[in-house]
Amino acid sequence: MVISYKCPGCGDDMAFAAESGALACRSCGRQDKIENIPEELKTARFTEDEATEYHCQNCGAILITEKETTATSCSFCGGAAVIADRLSGNLAPAKVIPFTISKEEAADAFRKWCRKGLLTPKGFMSADRIKSITGMYVPFWMYDLNSKVQVSARCTKVHRYTQGDYIYTKTEHYDAFRDINLDYIKVPVDASEKMNDELMDKLEPYPYDQLKDFKTAYLAGYIAEKYNYDDEELFPRAKSKISGYIESYIDSTLSGYSSVDVKTKHVDTQKMKSFYVLLPVWMVNYNYKQKDYIFAMNGQTGKVVGKPPISSFKEKMWFSGLAVFIFAVWKIIAAVMGGGA
Repeated sequence: MVISYKCPGCGDDMAFAAESGALACRSCGRQDKIENIPEELKTARFTEDEATEYHCQNCGAILITEKETTATSCSFCGGAAVIADRLSGNLAPAKVIPFTISKEEAADAFRKWCRKGLLTPKGFMSADRIKSITGMYVPFWMYDLNSKVQVSARCTKVHRYTQGDYIYTKTEHYDAFRDINLDYIKVPVDASEKMNDELMDKLEPYPYDQLKDFKTAYLAGYIAEKYNYDDEELFPRAKSKISGYIESYIDSTLSGYSSVDVKTKHVDTQKMKSFYVLLPVWMVNYNYKQKDYIFAMNGQTGKVVGKPPISSFKEKMWFSGLAVFIFAVWKIIAAVMGGGA
């Protein structure tokens, strides 16, 4: 089943407007609050063998979609289409963070970001070479995790003091034990095999206070996909994402010692809850010297991530300037300490 939202006023297509957070008509400008749109999700469940052809509700054209696609637009009339049966049953997202940055705002923000590149070529910074900019909802699993940690360590505190003509060193030895209970909530892991995991991780954090109950109307006018990996498959990635925070917390509880020798460490991380969400991402295809560069922008915060080209000339000049600065600082320090020429 394909859903398209029609304007009650003029009958044209309506799509989600990031600026207002409402469903907006592209012709007459009418806007309806998402909360007032009746939910059309059915209880049917999508299977891997289901046909991938759907008919556009506007012009009757056949929409050819990949099995992961849940929202798209008609290539013939441009009408927004939400494929509801791929968002139902166990495939229905629990929450969504809607776009708050429009396509025009995203393009402007990306151009400003390009101009800030210290080592990017001048042509990349000044030229407008955006080939395409696509708003899409990327599937994520969010996890609430609990970690029980037990650590035993042999620690020392070293004190040095002077008494008369002698310098004494006093070393105290301690057996330290830590029994730690840590909770992490809303740990996101992208669940699309098409998306670059490194890019998606760098887009964080999202404003999770903006999570809303899922409604198909949020997807109208955007591309969206269903997950390729379920929460059990991605659980190891969720654990790995918090491992660094766990290590930092352990280190913080063992601070104040001169040395710490960890003897045993046991970390048991369990999934308390997981839920399926859709998060907003603007994907930018930028062409420079006949080569495409892919960038991603957080559809809520405007944060841009990606790897732009590097100017070899600027890179050499930057490192040369850094070397001169370090040498000057070294000369000043040497002069202050009496080692200057």
